[in-house]
Amino acid sequence: MIEPLSKIPTGMKYYFGAQARLRRWVEDTAMEVFRGWSYEEITTPSVDYYALFERGMGTTEAERAFRFTDADGRLLALRPDVTSGVARAAATLFAERTRPLRFCYAAAVFHQRSRSHAEWRRETTQIGCELIGTGGIVADMEILLIAAEVLRRLGLDGQYRITLNNAEIFNGVAEKLNLDVSAREQFRQLIDARNASELESFLASYASAKESAAFAQLTRLAGKSEMFERARAVISNQRSRRALAQLEELWRTVEALGMAEHFEIDLGDVSELDYYTGLIFRIYLRGAGARVGSGGRYDGLTANFGRDEPAIGFVFDLDALTEVIWRKGNGANAEGQATPVFDQDPTALFRKALRARESGAQIVVEEMMTSSGHMACEAELKRLNFGEESNEG
Repeated sequence: MIEPLSKIPTGMKYYFGAQARLRRWVEDTAMEVFRGWSYEEITTPSVDYYALFERGMGTTEAERAFRFTDADGRLLALRPDVTSGVARAAATLFAERTRPLRFCYAAAVFHQRSRSHAEWRRETTQIGCELIGTGGIVADMEILLIAAEVLRRLGLDGQYRITLNNAEIFNGVAEKLNLDVSAREQFRQLIDARNASELESFLASYASAKESAAFAQLTRLAGKSEMFERARAVISNQRSRRALAQLEELWRTVEALGMAEHFEIDLGDVSELDYYTGLIFRIYLRGAGARVGSGGRYDGLTANFGRDEPAIGFVFDLDALTEVIWRKGNGANAEGQATPVFDQDPTALFRKALRARESGAQIVVEEMMTSSGHMACEAELKRLNFGEESNEG
């Protein structure tokens, strides 16, 4: 079947004019914040061995990638995430460099299949940073404050919320219940779906009715400092309690820095737990239909590439951020006022243009274009539907 060339595939999008400039401004703002915290920019290959992403993301997530075979028969993939490549580089190319390593990036990632309809684009750009070779509350807090600063510099103060959890709280409960791999995944999905009644029914085979009800209540706990006392009344295993204590220590630091209004504890956030080993967090913006960023601690990842060391990082979805800011009218999204430069003589025309540019003016060269010509250009842009996502398959 031959697709008409006037259409674009589902999940792809044009950016044009003011929206493209806004997108670039969002990226530049984030990268400037990363540089301010001494993060070095790194670029990973757009095409890599599929096995890298299987090890880095896990099989389920890696299977969303576009895959194809190299000339030597080895399976390749278009990059579905950046962290896997950064972790490999840390363990190999930068094995001898003094720790901690601080990396940042802005890179396109590609997904053939969606995780959910709300979040799916075949191509998106991740803006993120990774802190490798150090653990504990200081590293966790550094990453959270970087994320918060990016949002503040984008003019989004008071419009974002970062939810915090610790993967080990869930892992401790699953261990106490003696759940096998299949049951553990079912348990995680029920929590993630916030399905309390089905969760209680599921737990009935592994715990008493009282314990089942308590665990189901735990997954609905979301709030601020009052959360910890309520959680301790439910959690009895030591693994989960240690994780809860770490989360509480982090929260006390958030409060002491006067940042509590931007953060919230959410013990029901257990998505992608196989990837994380400690702190996990999600970034939400008012006006966005889904999260615009996520991150957490992944201490086991670099061991897949030959060097076991602590690591934490996060990514923003550049496209989601841009769209929210665009709709709100925030940021550098206004059209610049261009000075028209025109003359019938080409030499005179470009002398004027060069003089104007030397003074820093924004110009538009016009070879005596008529008003009807301007209208024709505008009509053509509307016809091409720049800046709007195609719904055509």
